[in-house]
Amino acid sequence: MTVRIAMWSGPRNLSTAMMRSFGARGDCHVSDEPFYGAYLKHTGDDHPMAAEVIADMDCDWHSVTAALSGPCAQPVWYQKHMVHHMVGPVQMGDMAGFTHAFLIRAPERVIASYAQKREVVTAEGLGFAKQRQWFEAEADRLGHAPPVVDSADVLADPEGTLQRLCAALGIAWDAGMLSWPAGQRDTDGVWAPHWYGRVIASTGFEGHEGPLPVLDGEAARVRDACRPHYEAMAAHRL
Repeated sequence: MTVRIAMWSGPRNLSTAMMRSFGARGDCHVSDEPFYGAYLKHTGDDHPMAAEVIADMDCDWHSVTAALSGPCAQPVWYQKHMVHHMVGPVQMGDMAGFTHAFLIRAPERVIASYAQKREVVTAEGLGFAKQRQWFEAEADRLGHAPPVVDSADVLADPEGTLQRLCAALGIAWDAGMLSWPAGQRDTDGVWAPHWYGRVIASTGFEGHEGPLPVLDGEAARVRDACRPHYEAMAAHRL
């Protein structure tokens, strides 16, 4: 029986490095933002490489959900999801039998990183509010908090944090998760050349990030809108 891990994050949350980490296991298949095409087709959001993403992906919400629920040759299936993509008819309740977890990162770091790749940075586009909404819905369903992992903890102590995450997900720890070969993967989304430069060159987690970026103006207003949602989830981090 396959353990289907739906890891919900926002953009620039260490999510691709986490996908690399799980992909380095000997027992794991990975999927890269499978609802991205459906999101772009549904919203018309002007993302970099939007036309290429739509052309490359299954853009039917229900078809994607059925595929993610279907057979897998590996005992672990790590699915990297962006919670702000979920604007269509599919909700968490439609993904029965999945193990849902949440990857978070300080909004100051997310905003500073995202601004390097796209000019427009909005609180809605970063997904913190929706991520908290889905986290709370899953906590209500379970009767306790689902697994939450903070990117800062992964970078500060990869082995310890990932061991705790694996235990919370109900899968065995695999030390292979700590490193991986550099390069692009067949499992990377078609958007990888625009967004994944550092991860493609990486061979492991990069360590402490230093002080939080100092934001002002509109970036500070976006931070202030996102931070309460981040702090609410961070209170439950592993």
